Amino acid sequence: MKKLISTNPAKNYEVIGEVNVSTDEEIKEKVELANKAKFAWKELGIKKRIELLRPICEEFKKRKSELSLLEVKEMGKPITEANLDGFLEEFEWFMDNGEKVLTDEITHEDEKSIHKIVYEPYGVAAVITPWNFPVGMFIWGTIPNLIAGNTVVFKISEECSLVGKLIEEIMNSKDLPMGVFSEMYGDGSVGQKLAESDVNLIWFTGSTKVGKLLYKIAADKFIKVVLEMGGSSPAVLFKDIDVSDVISEIYIERFRNCGQVCDAIKRLIVHESIFNEVVENLKQEISKKVVGDPSSEKTQIGSLVAKRQLDLLEGQVKDAIKKGANVIIGGKVPENMNGAFYEPTILTNITKEMRVWTEEVFGPVLPVVSFKTEEEAIELANDTPYGLGSRVYSKDIERAKRVASKIKAGTVEINHVSRWLPCNPFGGFKSSGMGREHGTAGFRELCQIKVISMEK
Repeated sequence: MKKLISTNPAKNYEVIGEVNVSTDEEIKEKVELANKAKFAWKELGIKKRIELLRPICEEFKKRKSELSLLEVKEMGKPITEANLDGFLEEFEWFMDNGEKVLTDEITHEDEKSIHKIVYEPYGVAAVITPWNFPVGMFIWGTIPNLIAGNTVVFKISEECSLVGKLIEEIMNSKDLPMGVFSEMYGDGSVGQKLAESDVNLIWFTGSTKVGKLLYKIAADKFIKVVLEMGGSSPAVLFKDIDVSDVISEIYIERFRNCGQVCDAIKRLIVHESIFNEVVENLKQEISKKVVGDPSSEKTQIGSLVAKRQLDLLEGQVKDAIKKGANVIIGGKVPENMNGAFYEPTILTNITKEMRVWTEEVFGPVLPVVSFKTEEEAIELANDTPYGLGSRVYSKDIERAKRVASKIKAGTVEINHVSRWLPCNPFGGFKSSGMGREHGTAGFRELCQIKVISMEK
């Protein structure tokens, strides 16, 4: 049987475990079980489904430290960032609000008739998630689907298979009926086979390349997709801001999780009058940070998830330097460190032909460009095939709102107000995906809408 070898990217790729790759027969068997279970799971009703999920949530809470340490080992996430409390709060929000969001809606009523919308599950959901937040993405994809009444066949990224095994163990530790949840292991070929199986919905978070492949598979099968894909999110800084007020926030929003966040700030667009000040302040902020062993409490930047990710990032930066970019800080692999480490980097003198501008940069590298006018800032912000997140910083709130209305992205955050609430839908424009997660919109993406009209 083929094995999936798990390695530690911060310890020179030492082997830390292995799991069996799911065979074609296993995929077929688990999808068949999910199909057998879907009707009973639907008819159980949302109250009972949530009742069965609550002890599972409690088990995740009990074992969150174990899960966090595995995330540190498998993907190089600093232990100080491997906190699952926020994701577990979202788990609870889904359970606390699912029934309200998916209750029947009366659309018309008169003396003789009543008309209502009923939200019904699609059936079997293939949930395929990435490696950057393995437990969090599992919660985002699986729990709302189960609450909505879909059964789930889950495939976690091959980069964090040991986290996946622990998730499966926790999910199977309580009283979920057979076939309601199962899990697959392997690389992208396993995910593709799962998507091609007898499923009724594909829920995917990951790269745009893979998302488009899954969209084509879904189109051939004529089934629903929810896709949250890549991003190259801009942050626009107008000249009226206090630079010192935004530097730490920009640092966090670009460099947390070693820059491996889909909607991180990936292009910083700064008014020319404050450009040098912003760049110098960011340089000073970065120079204070410790790159090192992610299991150490002193470390602020760990490793990338894998050598392939490091190779991609190095290629993007070398392309920029070759085409004239200036390296303000970083720009290389740190000396005397074995693993997928890369120094936090600022690049200036960016041109639109550089890969760091045209591609998604999934690592600790930030290109910074200047602008003169509001119109130019908007043009630069929208100069990307992506449209996931964005930020606007200005004391002129009317201007900030005007710019926000013209940015083509699924979310715009103005100044220091985070949109990260589970009640807010999340998703992107353009090649960043389709459909939404979270909130009312996210729950209803997972349901068929049926209208029932009847006599009183």
